[in-house]
Amino acid sequence: MQKKSHITLPSFATVEDVIEQLKPGYPVYCLRPAELKRQARFFLDSFPGRVMYAVKCNPHLTVLQALFDAGIRHFDTASLAEIALIREHFPQADCYFMHPVKARASILTAQDVYGIDHYVIDHEKELDKIIETTGSGDGRVILVRIVTPVHDAQYRLSDKFGIASDEAAELLQKVHKADFQTGIAFHVGSQCRTPQAFTDGVRTALDVIREANVPVHYLDVGGGFPALYEDDKPPALDDYFKVIEEAFDEAKIRRDCVLMCEPGRALVASGCSLLVQIQLRKDDKLYINDGVYQSLSETLVGKIKLPARLTNPRRQLSSQNQEFTILGPTCDCLDILPYQFILPDDAEEGDWIEIGQVGAYSNSAATRFNGFFPETFVSVDAAPLMPK
Repeated sequence: MQKKSHITLPSFATVEDVIEQLKPGYPVYCLRPAELKRQARFFLDSFPGRVMYAVKCNPHLTVLQALFDAGIRHFDTASLAEIALIREHFPQADCYFMHPVKARASILTAQDVYGIDHYVIDHEKELDKIIETTGSGDGRVILVRIVTPVHDAQYRLSDKFGIASDEAAELLQKVHKADFQTGIAFHVGSQCRTPQAFTDGVRTALDVIREANVPVHYLDVGGGFPALYEDDKPPALDDYFKVIEEAFDEAKIRRDCVLMCEPGRALVASGCSLLVQIQLRKDDKLYINDGVYQSLSETLVGKIKLPARLTNPRRQLSSQNQEFTILGPTCDCLDILPYQFILPDDAEEGDWIEIGQVGAYSNSAATRFNGFFPETFVSVDAAPLMPK
């Protein structure tokens, strides 16, 4: 039996209803369960293989519950805490320990307590660690993560993880020799704007498979599928799925090889907006109650430009707009968004700003720096705030 999340969020029809009833002087995450389910069903219907949700992107139980209800049954977990979260709340789901570097104690607990049998490595020492901790394969799965050609992505994950393709075949052979089912994994980089990156990734994986000459049971094309942001309109997701399917079919890997992906950002970005309040206006500067140390870190580290709108159901807003610099609540000078919001020119203390497309890497990446931390979640029925 599935264990329910046991979280029932306050539910509102619109963001304005949130304001009218809560009058929040604190940040509020406005989750859209219907949007999360819609996007999950799109991936399940359109991707030509198994869909794993990358839990690190947004681990809130309401998000996980919406994805599970829509049919997601596979979860990319990168830590023992994420594994426990999924196993304890969704015992019918499958977890995959996808972090290439794992503590021995975590490996042992993942197997003995939570029954994990899928792992990712990118170095021989990590293979040795798994064998020394839990024994030889016995049919468990180890995927070798490889580096693939660089394309236009906002974050280059291969700077940190992945084995060079010319060294990967030998590692894959060692995995097979240790009696594990083998697989190849790669990640083209987060917010990847080029479908060709996946074509090149699959072809690189095929070169490794041919050189290794061992049976490969899994091909994981990772995440990197992009979301829509202001001034960032990548190709449609269908374009990515099409080239992946074509490259996989051309590769003619063994018939029972499982094709997998690990979407995070593209799956949940549109499923949440952030409601903040203006605390002070200084000319063209607006001080708000959330910032780059909390929900908006991606605006700084990832140069992600989020859609925003001013709202205040208590008064009529100006029809004239101007650019505003947005400053976060902490006392740190870095807590300033690197781009300006275009809002009505009469924006003032007490008004609210809804910031869209924050379902990915917002609450999951928030710190408690300076004593400021967002912790209020509500459910909203209205359509998500999308880029213009």
